[in-house]
Amino acid sequence: MRLLIMGAPGAGKGTQATALAGRYGVPAISTGDIFRDHIKRQTPLGVKVKELIDAGEYVPDEVTEDIVASRLAEPDCADGFLLDGFPRTMHQVHFLDKHLAEKGQQIDAVVSLVVEPEVLVERLLERANIEGRADDNEDTIRRRMEVYAGQTAPLLFHYEKQGVLVDVEGTGTVDEVRERMLSAVEARGEQDFPFSTED
Repeated sequence: MRLLIMGAPGAGKGTQATALAGRYGVPAISTGDIFRDHIKRQTPLGVKVKELIDAGEYVPDEVTEDIVASRLAEPDCADGFLLDGFPRTMHQVHFLDKHLAEKGQQIDAVVSLVVEPEVLVERLLERANIEGRADDNEDTIRRRMEVYAGQTAPLLFHYEKQGVLVDVEGTGTVDEVRERMLSAVEARGEQDFPFSTED
């Protein structure tokens, strides 16, 4: 299974990514974790990424794409993977499509966790309060939501056209959302590309 998971800040993507990857026995790959690892180990890439982040700049698509391609080439990705945090731009989407096509592969399902914006704002304000993040006020949170929605709309449309988008209602307990998500992915799998979860 080659999977992507997408969701706005506060949608519970990280938690559900682990459950989904575990269900299919594939590695959950978070680009954010990869970046943090490189920064911590002070690799040449980590130094470069830290400079960009410290300057408030985005990491260029090409740098992120190189990192992902390198990670997908590792042996544990031979039978599939779950990407969390990639792709984030149409440039990255086209890169991933091309990269997989060259290996005769494709994305099997793209899980989009859908949560009402007001619920997300409440969750993030609560998290900011618990973690003492003074800079996470309602205005900045709403702005992040707008940016996320604007950036991801073309990506979701692209995957919807490919017939691989699976919308999952992300409101409820962690267990409820997980069950809903696994059922939706399995239903899509049985419909279009029979696969065995035992492999």
